[in-house]
Formats: sequence, C-alpha cells, structure tokens
Amino acid sequence: MSKYVMVDTVSMFRMRYVVEVPDGIGKEMIFHDGTRSFPTTPEEYASDTVVCGEAKEFTQEHIGENIVSTREVTLEEAIAQFRKDEPTIGEAWGDEVIIKNAITPIGWDENERIEKQEASWEENNERMDIIGQNGNDGLHYDEVENNDGQ
Repeated sequence: MSKYVMVDTVSMFRMRYVVEVPDGIGKEMIFHDGTRSFPTTPEEYASDTVVCGEAKEFTQEHIGENIVSTREVTLEEAIAQFRKDEPTIGEAWGDEVIIKNAITPIGWDENERIEKQEASWEENNERMDIIGQNGNDGLHYDEVENNDGQ
C-alpha cells in the first residue's frame, strides 16, 4: 500500500512597488476640511500606501519555498484536508478527481506536464487562427435557401 506525506510550505515573493509622492509630503499640510497632516517622509508615505493595499504592483520575483512541516497521512486524511482547504472545489469533486488532480503520484514529472500543456495551447491557437481567418461576418458560408425556396 502506498504511503503519503503532506508537506506544508511557505512561498515567498519579493514584491516591488513604485509610488508617486505628492509635492507637499515632508511638510505639515492643511487639508480643505481644516485637518492637518503630520510631517512624513516620502518613504513613509509610500510605505503606508503599500501597507494599505493602495499601490499597484511594479514587479515581483519568486524567492522560493520553505518547508515548515511534513507528516505522513492516509489517503483519506489527504482528501479530507483538501476539502477543508478548498471547500468549493472539494465539494464539487469526487475522491478520484481529487486524487488525480491534487495528489502527486510516483514518477510525476511537472516539467513534462507543462510541456504538454504548452503544446496544447499552441495547437488551440493555430486552430483559432484558422477559424479567425473566416471573420465574424459569415461571408465564408454558402447562402442558404429558406423554406419557401428563396
């Protein structure tokens, strides 16, 4: 009987943002409603913008994953954990679908899967290019007679 090990990781990204800073930053500002701002540096203003989730992402780099825990589990425990972590999908998928799509089998090659997926995208794009040559005006279809012979 196969053994299964659940590996928990933390994935890390280096995120970078570029924030335009108003001219008045660094000086006390008085707003239209009479309230005052505390003097702040441009770096503090930009940091606050990022922390508040109000900045657009500039770039990111995946730094890697750190393993935080491993534990041996039964197949049933793994399926139950999937359903707990992914309730919407877990409710819709049966056990066999979860096993096929979420559990890494012996001999799995992720690079091979990616290559097959990319080849499928290329094939689909070629097919769409052929379909697209016909346009969306229907001129490539022969005229069809209606029921009264016209």
